[in-house]
Amino acid sequence: MSGTGSLAGTACVVTGSTRGIGLAIAKALARRDADVVVSARTDGDVRRVAAELAALGSGRAAGIACDVRDPEACRRLIDSAVARFGRLDVLVNNAGWGRFAPIDELSLEDWREQIDTNLGGVFHCSRAAVPHLTAGGGGWIINIGSLAGRHAFAGGTGYNASKFGLLGMTEAMMLDLRHRNIRVSLIMPGSVNTGFRGQSAVHDWKLDPRDVARAVVDLLAFPGRALPSRIELRPSRPTRKRT
Repeated sequence: MSGTGSLAGTACVVTGSTRGIGLAIAKALARRDADVVVSARTDGDVRRVAAELAALGSGRAAGIACDVRDPEACRRLIDSAVARFGRLDVLVNNAGWGRFAPIDELSLEDWREQIDTNLGGVFHCSRAAVPHLTAGGGGWIINIGSLAGRHAFAGGTGYNASKFGLLGMTEAMMLDLRHRNIRVSLIMPGSVNTGFRGQSAVHDWKLDPRDVARAVVDLLAFPGRALPSRIELRPSRPTRKRT
């Protein structure tokens, strides 16, 4: 998985990959001829995107619906990917959700959904993937976090908690798995033009989802002796705050 730029023969699963950052990652992998499983909650969406990916490279593409809050659904996702492609080399945990409100206005349901999706989904998918990665001689788990995992903001009670937790979880996973030849990395982007926080306008200064996808592809190109365990990705020239 290093050196040539081609990912032919590499089997990948990308969660939350029918739009935004996840879609950009799935497309970047497909363009390098990887076999890619697209996953999100809606069956029609994953099938549609898988058909798009199949035209981008020589690799295979499949769509498997999965709600990452459900441990059994995550196990089926990973097992189905291995059944289709014969192996698993890369898991990209991208699925995420945010609800932004002061703590006294954040419902218990919204709190739970953020924790269960942003933390629980990574745990469930990774736990299901590790035996297959180990059996194949190693691989990658790449978690897509956020700079909100280091910098809190007002209204981010649930979201910040999940992303701070993901930072700690990823570092512990890295230590657990490194001697099994499974490399674990966290990509922490800043502001990305996805409309994630209810912002529909495009801002030229923000990161593009393709920038995060590039970071994923670059990680996969590192030689086996190297482990970039965390990438913080910021806009080069954000707007200046007025004081």
